[in-house]
Amino acid sequence: MIITIGGLAGTGTSTAAKHLSEYLNIPYISAGDVFRQLAKEHNMSVLEFNEFAEGNDEIDIELDKRQAKIANEADNLIVEGRISAFFVNADYRIWLMAPDNIRAERISYREDKSLDTVIKEIKERTASEKKRYQEIHDINIDNLGIYDIVINTGTFDEQATLNIITKCIE
Repeated sequence: MIITIGGLAGTGTSTAAKHLSEYLNIPYISAGDVFRQLAKEHNMSVLEFNEFAEGNDEIDIELDKRQAKIANEADNLIVEGRISAFFVNADYRIWLMAPDNIRAERISYREDKSLDTVIKEIKERTASEKKRYQEIHDINIDNLGIYDIVINTGTFDEQATLNIITKCIE
């Protein structure tokens, strides 16, 4: 079984992927894992590679291709990444969402930044990502029609989110 979990920063995609992986006893990969692997292959630190990737659409394209290749070679895998559902032939495509204020609170806590700073950053990051996904892949990130399950993690805690996902899959 192949499952994708996507969502904007602070919606809980990494947490959900980890918990679902443990519950189903199948591995997971994240776009971040693949990004770090690509950085290593380019003999760069993650920070250096991130700066390199900012002006290079080929890195985004390679990241998406690499995730799809890994998933296509697996029998059971959870693939976590913002737009993985568009590139991975999955049995279930899950999108997590949450109100901006909740996302900002989570990121503020996780990254030890002020809430005001994070609110500004997520607005800029979200706008930038929407633009890049549209320009590079012709993907409208706001169109949720590709997803089998959409969950507002601002309403449900980690356990309830896991319960919803597992019940839907079962």
